[in-house]
Order: sequence, then C-alpha cells, then structure tokens
Amino acid sequence: MTRSWSDRVLHCFSAKAADYNRCVSLQRAMAARLAEHIRRTQVPKGAWLDLGSGSGLLADAIEQRQPDQTVLRVDGSVAMLRQQAEHSATLHHDLARGLPPLPAPPSLLASSFCLHWLASPAQHLQQWCQALAPDGVLALAVPIAGSFPQWQSAAATASVPYTALAFPTADELHDAVADHRVLVDQQLRFTQSSREASQLLRAFADIGAEATQHDPLNGGAMRRLLRAWPRNGVTADVSLTWSLQLLLVRR
Repeated sequence: MTRSWSDRVLHCFSAKAADYNRCVSLQRAMAARLAEHIRRTQVPKGAWLDLGSGSGLLADAIEQRQPDQTVLRVDGSVAMLRQQAEHSATLHHDLARGLPPLPAPPSLLASSFCLHWLASPAQHLQQWCQALAPDGVLALAVPIAGSFPQWQSAAATASVPYTALAFPTADELHDAVADHRVLVDQQLRFTQSSREASQLLRAFADIGAEATQHDPLNGGAMRRLLRAWPRNGVTADVSLTWSLQLLLVRR
C-alpha cells in the first residue's frame, strides 16, 4: 500500500531516531536561538507546546532557560518521542491532522524545523496562530525558499531535476501571521561545507530527512549532479546554504 506523505515523513524520521541528536548541529543551534527569544518574550502562563518536537531539542532548550515551565512535546513519531528526556511530557499526534485536542487554548506554540514537512505549511501556520490563547505567542523556525542555491545550480548545470523538498516562501509565512503582532522577524543564512557533495546529501538521510515528493535520481543523474556541484576556488570544498525564517508573533 502506498504511504501517505505524512506516513513517509514519519517513517523516515522514526528509522533514524536513535541517531538524530548526534547529527543535527544546525537544528540544535536554531532551537537554542528560538528558546532564547522565547525567554526574552513575556509569554503567559498556561499550556506550552513544542509542535513536531522530534527528539526534544527545542522543548529541552526552553525548559533549561525557564525551569518552572513544562513544555508538552508533540510529535507523530513514537520513536522520536522515545528519545525525550525521562519524565518529559509527551503526546503522540500527527500534526498533518491539525492540532491535537487541548483542554484550553495554548499560551505558547513553538516549532522548529517541522512546519515545512506538512502539506500546505502556511495554512497550518495560520491555524496554529488562530488556536492561541489571548496574548499567546507563536515561535517558529523553519527553512524557506531560497535555501540550497548550490544544489539548484548543480542541478541546472547537470541538466537533472532538482529534487529537494519545496520550502514555504517568506511571503507565505508573513501572510499567514498577518492578523497578529510580530515580535521577532529574522531571516538567517547558514552554510555547511564538506569535501564532497555526496556527504552533504547523505547528511539528510542520516537524520531521516530524506523524504521528497520527487522521484529519486538514477545513478547516472546523481553522478552528474555531484560532478556539477560548485566548489570553492580556494579550498575546493563544496557547500550547502540554508535560508531560515525565525518568527515570533503574539495573538
């Protein structure tokens, strides 16, 4: 039976859950950055949720900075939830179905490196914002369109399809939160480098982030892509640049 898109994504992440934490330096850094912004923001008491918590990097970072606050970690992967620290508050729920039922509107909805895995990310973001309690805060970190220009260049040069996941645009995200007061709005760029392009692409599979809605390249097309990847003229390294949107809004 053909898996749904959400099932495929969750299957890939579940398969690599045990290795996730040791392979995600960028995700860890963004979780810390987002948690620090949350610490500096006056968030009402109440229910705080980490949506698409994965192994708990963001929830851990929030609780470390605000130890009097418990964060409910919500994820569709049981294997990922099992990576959480002992005694963490967790909820198994596939966010592709929308937010889980809650006894009261949440005061904080936080999410890092999750929204882009959902179909229609901007629609989900709008629903998340609408679910907030009065004066509640939504805190988001997500890759956006404009990421991976080196990959796109290599694909064009090699005349092969560009098979990376399609990310939401910054404009789509801003439109989704237009009815709310923007507290933080940052676009960040981070570049990862390696000796070989194959190592950069393998890093996605190492953490379970290899799901794509494109057909995979065959062996010949992949070799052409890797040969066409632009190299630094001085170091001969290859690189991959992420564009990330960081948003905090108040209802």
